[in-house]
Amino acid sequence: MSVALVEHTGPWTPDDVEALPDATAFRRRRRGEKTMPTVLERLDSHRSQVHARSGSVSYIDTGGPGRAALFVHGAGTSSYLWRHVIGQLDGQRRCVAVDLPLHGQTPAAADQDFSLPGLARFVAGFCDALELTDVDLVANDTGGAIAQVFAAGNADRLHTLTLTNCEAHDNLPPKALLPGVLLARMGLFARLAPRMVRDIPRARKRVYGSGYQDVASLPDDVVRAWLEPLFGTAESARQFQRLITSLRARDLLAIEPALARLQVPTLIVWGTGDKFFRRKWAYWLRETIPGATDVVEIDGARLFFPDERATELTAALRHHWDTHP
Repeated sequence: MSVALVEHTGPWTPDDVEALPDATAFRRRRRGEKTMPTVLERLDSHRSQVHARSGSVSYIDTGGPGRAALFVHGAGTSSYLWRHVIGQLDGQRRCVAVDLPLHGQTPAAADQDFSLPGLARFVAGFCDALELTDVDLVANDTGGAIAQVFAAGNADRLHTLTLTNCEAHDNLPPKALLPGVLLARMGLFARLAPRMVRDIPRARKRVYGSGYQDVASLPDDVVRAWLEPLFGTAESARQFQRLITSLRARDLLAIEPALARLQVPTLIVWGTGDKFFRRKWAYWLRETIPGATDVVEIDGARLFFPDERATELTAALRHHWDTHP
């Protein structure tokens, strides 16, 4: 719902309507005219809920031909990260994009296990609930770390794996995020973070500015959909603080022997302008995973390039999947 709608009191005037962010759509609906659905509305038309071992899980499932492509986002985003990739694959592949616990529309239990192994078990439980097997797994950011842990223990469930900029080896947390992690470990993050949802344009720049080449292109409604589940209440902020402190490098180090045996065809697509996950980690993954042969570099792209430069990622995915039919 629009903030303007929430805050308005008194009778509506024509000037009030013109001031709405979606005034054109508002006028067309008032006149009974049909309006084109937004990208998020089209995506949410494919949204469902399923009860998995961990509880209720929200996800996008477009249906469509062929085996499922399963998309896993990282901390601080949601299934909406993949909206442009899914749009470009519309009618060509079945795309399933899950909301991780506390993110998007998936709630987190009071005792939710936010460790990488715990989140990998969440993904496994979700796959069980939807009877997903032989999937093409695609992941970004912390979702990439989760995908590595999942792949190490569930290689038989995967047809292919694609990793985009993400944690690897001992780069958890990445140095650029250490100040925020230290705040979380001191219990201060949950006290400060809720202020961000009061000013979405400012929060867009502060939270996501380093992850986008042009963060101004990130719509307010997406920023709000990403931040409100995390910081909308004091309890959710405490949960997200606990998530941050639950992510440990030791869990990635523990699965390296299994990664070194992983024969699943693996593609690595890496933005070269990412200050969190430098390009050396793409090549570390290629050298570590036997099934990895290619690194596709996206010149200048930052952490959230699956959203911002979806066309290049989609082209790499199509080639990878066509190579391993």
